[in-house]
Amino acid sequence: MTWSFTESAAAFRAAAAGHLAADPARNTAVLTLMDTAARLGWWEEADGRVTGVLAVSPPGVPAFGAVTEEAARALVLPGGEQPTEARGETAAVEAYAEATGRPWAPTVRMRLFRLGEPTPPDPAPAGRARLATGADVPLVAAWTREFAVAIGDEPAEDYAGFVGERISEGRLWLWEGPDGRPASMAAVSRTIEGQARVHLVYTPPAERGRGYAAGVTEAVSRAAAASGAAQVLLFTDLANPTSNALYQRLGYRPVTDHLGVTFTPVTR
Repeated sequence: MTWSFTESAAAFRAAAAGHLAADPARNTAVLTLMDTAARLGWWEEADGRVTGVLAVSPPGVPAFGAVTEEAARALVLPGGEQPTEARGETAAVEAYAEATGRPWAPTVRMRLFRLGEPTPPDPAPAGRARLATGADVPLVAAWTREFAVAIGDEPAEDYAGFVGERISEGRLWLWEGPDGRPASMAAVSRTIEGQARVHLVYTPPAERGRGYAAGVTEAVSRAAAASGAAQVLLFTDLANPTSNALYQRLGYRPVTDHLGVTFTPVTR
């Protein structure tokens, strides 16, 4: 039983295809990171079955997909690399963190949801959903920076390329208020192994409380399903009861809980 690693998404896919396809929802983070990860890994049992996968994102942050606690405890990154963070399903991350023997602390607790029967928001918000266009890039890039700050991430210098890609591929939607101005946004990942994940749901503070996030989330979710995604997923922060309740009203159902941790330096 051992971990194997590669920098090639094609080699990883060939080795772990069965495991990835067996539960694309639980493997959503790895599936969406495959083409950008610095390294990809899979855990192979003695009989040759793959029962765990992970993606290592720069600067060396492991993100677990569906993985056994045994595999998580046994993880040693190539070269003995000591990550400053880890994330994935709660049981796996806790098992890995404890096995390292290093001090660690939770940073975020998330819940993965999967769309069941889509349910329109009730009452329906005023306005309408529309696909974002190239003309929306400056506004959406500014909102993306605000979103990063709001969730505690270090914002990038420029999000134009990031949002431009999603807009050009028809994966970013806006909600226009009654006056025709954009008031909320949501994006969806590319569909991989039948799953697509809604993300970047953001409403500026001045527009909140009017149901716009519900409207745009429902629109992007339906669009993803209509374009061929068998499973439409999203993550919520468990510390935010408002968003957790909202998504369940729209038809999303819990799949599994996730945990992010940071490893703290040992003080002497």
